[in-house]
Amino acid sequence: MCITLGSDPDVRESAAVSTHPISRFPVPELAELPDDIRSAIETVQEKSGFVPNVFLALAHRPDEFRAFFAGHDALMDKTEGLSKAEREMIVVATSAVNDCLYCVVAHGAILRIRAKNPLIADQVAVNPWKADLSDRERLIVGFALQMADESSSVTDDDIQALRDGGLTDDEIWDVGAITAFFAMSNRLANLASIRPNDEFYAMAR
Repeated sequence: MCITLGSDPDVRESAAVSTHPISRFPVPELAELPDDIRSAIETVQEKSGFVPNVFLALAHRPDEFRAFFAGHDALMDKTEGLSKAEREMIVVATSAVNDCLYCVVAHGAILRIRAKNPLIADQVAVNPWKADLSDRERLIVGFALQMADESSSVTDDDIQALRDGGLTDDEIWDVGAITAFFAMSNRLANLASIRPNDEFYAMAR
């Protein structure tokens, strides 16, 4: 989903404030939340200039909120193996397959920032086969899409092809794990009809 995006004052000043509901389920007030969850949300707000709607939409179930973001951070904040841009490419490509508006828009913004490329998120979401990807990135995204579309089709030969293409076993696992995690995330976002923050659309364009 989305954690810290930066604190550019131009982004904060130009961001439109949406009056649309962010979820079809209850959205708690910050003051009602357990201290650790409220503190986590306020930290994100301080760094990003706004609160990504997913935090508020998931906060009405505190135990699941904690588990969700622990899993998210374990996969997306790693510094070894896949780059942060490569991780975001996986999210954008597979979230598009799952028709998850929130994750495509929110992680598309993060991908543009991570890759320092204003075009890449739209390319990966609409048609990753025509996106401006390196051979390594194309291998990663292609495998993520196979996992998203037909994970039961993955064979030993597929894994060996990834190894032959330069991916380590840890990186291969991360591609699969990120795809699997966001398959859940996509379905939760669609269940709740979580609306992307207006701020995401213009970021890093």
